[in-house]
Amino acid sequence: MIKKLTKTGNSLALVLDKSLLDQVGIDAATPLEVSTDGHVIVVSPVRARRRTARLKRLAAEARRRDGGVFRRLAE
Repeated sequence: MIKKLTKTGNSLALVLDKSLLDQVGIDAATPLEVSTDGHVIVVSPVRARRRTARLKRLAAEARRRDGGVFRRLAE
């Protein structure tokens, strides 16, 4: 999907289709986190702290358990 920014006052807005927002469970009341790595802009719903902590624990466990496999696959 290719979109263009829309001028809104002194800012620019990105209008997202309802069907796209519905796919990820975002509505007008959903708090969003906007971040960048300097190359791309990432917009995602703010996750509950407990969910984020659980995800970090699971990722750490996967790295501990399967880190060697991931390194070999990356080579």
